[in-house]
Amino acid sequence: MKPRKLVIALVPIMAIAAACGGSAEKTKSASGKELDKVTLTLNWYPYGEHAPFYYGKKQRIFEKHGLDLQINAGQGSQKTVQAIGAGRTDFGWADTPALLAGVSTGLPVKSVGVFLQTTPASVQSFTDKGIKKPSDLKGKHIAGTAGDALSRTFPAFLKKNGMSESDLRIQNTDPAGKMAAVVSGQTDGLLGFANDQGPTMHNKSGKPVSYLRFADFGLSFYSNGLLVGDRKLKSQPDLVKRMTAATSEAWAAAERDPAGAVAAMQGASQQLPPPAVLAEQFKTTLTLLHTDATKGKAPGVNTEADWQQTIDLFAQTGVISKAQPPATYWDAALAPQG
Repeated sequence: MKPRKLVIALVPIMAIAAACGGSAEKTKSASGKELDKVTLTLNWYPYGEHAPFYYGKKQRIFEKHGLDLQINAGQGSQKTVQAIGAGRTDFGWADTPALLAGVSTGLPVKSVGVFLQTTPASVQSFTDKGIKKPSDLKGKHIAGTAGDALSRTFPAFLKKNGMSESDLRIQNTDPAGKMAAVVSGQTDGLLGFANDQGPTMHNKSGKPVSYLRFADFGLSFYSNGLLVGDRKLKSQPDLVKRMTAATSEAWAAAERDPAGAVAAMQGASQQLPPPAVLAEQFKTTLTLLHTDATKGKAPGVNTEADWQQTIDLFAQTGVISKAQPPATYWDAALAPQG
């Protein structure tokens, strides 16, 4: 999973009352249309990556599909996956490594579409540190978070580029402390997502930030997507299909109007980054939507081959103990089509 796990969320996941099974609560739109109320728990507090959900609400895309969407902040992908499995939220937005790990422990959760299909995993540093290629990490001091998916895939990234963890020093800290460590000069960089921390570091310091992206140096895998519990998949497939279709449509619409999508986030959270940071975060997010196999397809359309590549990678890196077929983790029938 992403390295964003320990910060206190705006809305405690335990407070989410919606269950994964049974009939959805009914509400009505301003025009009197009957809607199914559904909850979506994010992977983190709202930032630029989440703009399509707020844009979809504002543009009534979810309403068009008969949904009254409530968006809640999360406490990291791992906890979002756990909340879905326990029936404390209807849908979740979380990282694929956290899904794979959760399923491997028996959590009844599936993906209904990975939207960020190229990982934003990266080493982020101020440009004056001169970290332009993997070998530039030798002797550097990097902030990371023990136990998260990045900490498990980083060794694979190093190995793929002829290095090992002994070539540098990793300082383990909580997710909120990583940026502070870089900004204060305690570390030379951090392990994070290119569409999250970097724009904030630049905004706070005024210094240019560079990104050593895993995907640019031979290691790419599925990242964030829409998740749902197995019980809801079986009991309310029509609702799930409407949610996946609405989410895909909202992402496509937001891609066409990025400024409007970012503006739709106004007031989403007291911790919301400044508009310029949100815009940069979303701009980077839009570069992650497809693999070569899904270019030209609707957002959230996946292929079995891309799923298999990600599954195999995380089996090799120890995130999961055994690789299962893609259908174990992904419901292709209810995922976005086209």
